[in-house]
Amino acid sequence: MNGYGRGFLNMTPVVKNIILINVVMFAAYWAGGRFFNTDLNGILGLYFPKSESFKPIQVLSHMFMHGNFMHILFNMYALFIFGQVLENVWGPKRFLIYYLVTGFGAALLHESVIAIEYSNLLKMLTPEEVRTVIAEGGTLWQDGKLFSDASMQALQMLLNVPTVGASGAVFGILLAFGVLFPNTQLMIIFPPIPIKAKYFVLIYGGIELILAFTQPGSNIAHFAHLGGMLFGYLLIRYWRKTTKTLY
Repeated sequence: MNGYGRGFLNMTPVVKNIILINVVMFAAYWAGGRFFNTDLNGILGLYFPKSESFKPIQVLSHMFMHGNFMHILFNMYALFIFGQVLENVWGPKRFLIYYLVTGFGAALLHESVIAIEYSNLLKMLTPEEVRTVIAEGGTLWQDGKLFSDASMQALQMLLNVPTVGASGAVFGILLAFGVLFPNTQLMIIFPPIPIKAKYFVLIYGGIELILAFTQPGSNIAHFAHLGGMLFGYLLIRYWRKTTKTLY
């Protein structure tokens, strides 16, 4: 497993290009907000399909946008450490397919959960209130204003807050590493103890599952993380059944 200790120029090609694209897009997002009063995350982030801001390209573009420095740092560091190992094992083509499938799968599960929330909110609001949110919610949101009614406010946020980040695909990569190299010892930072990759993945997945159900409405897309792991697991199982090896 020679993914560790590589410099940027010597990284595997797909991982290197994914990191480069993410860094460039984060720099563009920062510069747009600072110098041009433009929110690229508001354009390229993924909205719920019922939102007037939704565009099909966002299903792909949101995977290369991040909300802050720590967000992109964690995702790109995990991609750098674990992604190169997988790309060496699978090859560039299969690794890219895996990365995109887990990213799309994460978005699918996340949007499915939002669809359930959307349906529940419609039951709590009158048709007139729904029309008001759809007609005025976006403008009020841009002005930093929220509806006073809790249900109208929840619908306003659901329709106007985009999802950004590569976290779904990164969680899929963590899952794949745990499946392919289950007994590899990892050193976590806090507490500083070694742990086998399979247990690390199980613990991380369990935490995300608990948070997904105990922190609804959180600004962290826990179901997207779970979606990346789920679709990654299903894809690995499919490859194992249809090929003699995973690479």
